[in-house]
Amino acid sequence: MSDGIKKFMFVNTKAPYGTVYALESLEVVLISAAFDQSVSLVFCDDGVFQIANNQKTDDSGMKNFSPAYKALGDYDINKLYVEKESLEERGLTLDNLMALTYEDEDDDWAEKPSIILVTRAELADLMDEQDVVISS
Repeated sequence: MSDGIKKFMFVNTKAPYGTVYALESLEVVLISAAFDQSVSLVFCDDGVFQIANNQKTDDSGMKNFSPAYKALGDYDINKLYVEKESLEERGLTLDNLMALTYEDEDDDWAEKPSIILVTRAELADLMDEQDVVISS
């Protein structure tokens, strides 16, 4: 991008609990967006569980941080790519994911879905378009 804004894509591949990877990734994403960068997220492999509905964390000993994903739209993070094959391999569908949305200022602040279902091939093309790709 010629205006100095770089396109950052964060690829989330880890389950949300049991390690700090998912939480730390979310923190870095929010920090990047605060610096007016173009930020998108990918959820693939076990990373799809990060945005699953009704997360129960009692047995993990970790606090449930999944509600923080609902704030992504407030940070202008409205491109959340979910890899179709990862969902299918884990027996999940879009209905099993949180309803994450953003308000589109170009469309009279209409609320729109942030989750974009993509295939592995489409995801590879999207990654090629980024200035920076960070995987966790």
